[in-house]
Amino acid sequence: MASMRVIKKYPNRRLYDTEISSYITIEDVRQLIVDGEEFEVRDARSGDDLTRQVLLQIIAEHEQDGEPVLSTQLLSQIIRFYGDSLQGFMGSYLERSMQVFLDQQQQFRNQMGGILGQTPWALMNQLTERNLAMWNEFQRNLSSTVGQTPNPPGAANSSKPKADTKR
Repeated sequence: MASMRVIKKYPNRRLYDTEISSYITIEDVRQLIVDGEEFEVRDARSGDDLTRQVLLQIIAEHEQDGEPVLSTQLLSQIIRFYGDSLQGFMGSYLERSMQVFLDQQQQFRNQMGGILGQTPWALMNQLTERNLAMWNEFQRNLSSTVGQTPNPPGAANSSKPKADTKR
């Protein structure tokens, strides 16, 4: 089993990834999370675990930018649970709820993949090819009618000459 990736946080707020022996940004840490990397953040001096604080910092920064995931009402409700007798239950409940949501999301993706039988990019390629074939057919039909004299309006429906109505 691979050892836990350790990131050291220095007093100047810099983060040092011991696995790659390089300083990284908070965005690099977010990318580790997205990539499913297991890591912990440790205070460089004391060795204290700072992982939760860094994760909360990432959430706070992303909540400020763009479309927030956590509404003000939801955040207020979470804060109300601190110090409550159900505080311990709330954390495990949220964790289980998120896992159920992720499981359902994966199941939905699998079902959609089965229905479509392909990835979204393959579907886009197939739609593009179909549109291209329709465009080529349109061009063939257009080029086959070029050079033919079109029927004047009303001539297609009538084989009899029209009577002169001016007198």
